[in-house]
Amino acid sequence: MNRDHVLMGVVGRPHGVRGLVHVHSYTAVAEDLATYAGLVDDLGRPWRLSWHGNGVARLHDAAGHAIDSREAAQQMVNRKLYVPRASLPETDEDEFYFADLVGLEVREHGTDRVVGHVAAVHDYGAGTSLEIDGADGNTLLPFTEACVPVVNVGAGWVAICLPDEIEVPVECFPGTAGQGNAS
Repeated sequence: MNRDHVLMGVVGRPHGVRGLVHVHSYTAVAEDLATYAGLVDDLGRPWRLSWHGNGVARLHDAAGHAIDSREAAQQMVNRKLYVPRASLPETDEDEFYFADLVGLEVREHGTDRVVGHVAAVHDYGAGTSLEIDGADGNTLLPFTEACVPVVNVGAGWVAICLPDEIEVPVECFPGTAGQGNAS
């Protein structure tokens, strides 16, 4: 999707045989996902959803027709659900949406050396992480205050501190083969 839309949920596996699906909502209150107008999937198709239990919903297309079979529900698995940015509340000066982080320049904290750009923001349930696309490839970094102490969306950058616990295999650094700590 484009920057005019914000990812608000993802369709999960089918629930039963009558077209219900599990939906992972990124809203503060999961049920609020059903209240947003203009919900569209990653193919640009409009949807409306109604909750039928804890994390279980029925999807309705633009004509109001519900998905009513397990097979149709299976085709929706991993479909991302977006809302228009204009339908979301304005953020305060020190707030931002995760979607605003994608594309920001990533700088090393304290030196301001540019190390890459934010390629994606992930949340698999154990905490949010930033995927950083740099010259040496991609790195996943926990999105915590310790690892990302400065977020300046207005200026277009974030500052990072790599934690000491990250171990990088020796083969990731050409010319250092054999120069590692032996345990």
